[in-house]
Amino acid sequence: MATLTLDDARTVIAAAEQKATEIGQPMNIAVVDGGGNLVAHVRMDGAWIGSIDIAINKAWTSRAFDLATRDLAENAQPNQQFYGIHASNGGKVMIFAGGIPLSRDGAVVGAVGVSGGTGEQDQAVAEAGAGAF
Repeated sequence: MATLTLDDARTVIAAAEQKATEIGQPMNIAVVDGGGNLVAHVRMDGAWIGSIDIAINKAWTSRAFDLATRDLAENAQPNQQFYGIHASNGGKVMIFAGGIPLSRDGAVVGAVGVSGGTGEQDQAVAEAGAGAF
């Protein structure tokens, strides 16, 4: 069975941190395993403390539904199929960009979640992290 290790999480976080530094936006970066459990989190110097839980919950959401939170957001708007989903799971579901599943050997084994900038910045940093996996 494919898994996500602490070393994997560190690789993802390092790549995401590098991208965040490149764009000049400090971020919170979280990686969860296949069960949605937090493996690692980094709050870059200057990143908002309010984004800690958001990053962790973006990673959890992405793993819980095995899709990018950006894609979930598109379907969670009024009159769309998942409208109201953000109120499920005790409000833990995040419906904006920055969460991406991590796959190995065709199976989702975890996810990365990023928060601290605009949606576009969060997505770009999450994509950099996921790309290193």
